Amino acid sequence: MALWGTIVNAIAIIIGGLLGMMLPRISEGIKSTVMQGLGLAITVLGITMALKSNQIVLVIMSVVIGGIIGELLRIEHRLGQLGDWLQAALRKDSPDQTSSISEGFVTCTLIYCIGAMAILGPLDGGLRHNHDILYTKSLLDGFLSIIFASTLGIGVIFSAVSVFLMQGVIALAATLIAMAFTQASLDAMIVQITAVGGVLVIGVGLNILQIKKMNVANMLPALVIAAAAVPLQHYFTVWFNRLF
Repeated sequence: MALWGTIVNAIAIIIGGLLGMMLPRISEGIKSTVMQGLGLAITVLGITMALKSNQIVLVIMSVVIGGIIGELLRIEHRLGQLGDWLQAALRKDSPDQTSSISEGFVTCTLIYCIGAMAILGPLDGGLRHNHDILYTKSLLDGFLSIIFASTLGIGVIFSAVSVFLMQGVIALAATLIAMAFTQASLDAMIVQITAVGGVLVIGVGLNILQIKKMNVANMLPALVIAAAAVPLQHYFTVWFNRLF
């Protein structure tokens, strides 16, 4: 079943989020320290991912073009609106709800949906029905959900929907993707997606650390641009060599 690993991943996030919500009330000091630690760790992870590519020009172009597209589409604003709608809907049943659902939803959607495992996992699940990568990602995401839910609240749980939709689409489209590209092209695309994703993850880390508010969600189209840049680069290289 192509979607099995994605289903497990989404369930792990929900279970982790519920466990985090059940933890005893944590003092603001502990919450602040935990979030600072997570912010630093996520920033380091982003730097590690960004250094995977040696084609920095492609990375920069992908982030710039993707950022422009994202700003025009107002992705960050729309995700925030969705989180605010969820928060308003839940407050009807629970007037005492004070946590920012929008913040937890957007933050965790970005963290869980960006990265090599979020691409490789569903690809492997769709092509070979091998879900080992997503099983590993499920453990990591589930653990992070416990921490995030204890500090950011119930919005973390709703990010499971984003994970299911994104990874599900990749898993179902895996066969078509494999038919369209060679293994070498797929590997090169994954490297570029990972590097660009790393830049976005750094932005998430800076947001968590409250160093600078960055509209990271508006840069999500950069991942698509990074994937498209590889075959385009190959095409133009072949065309240039034929001319000269």
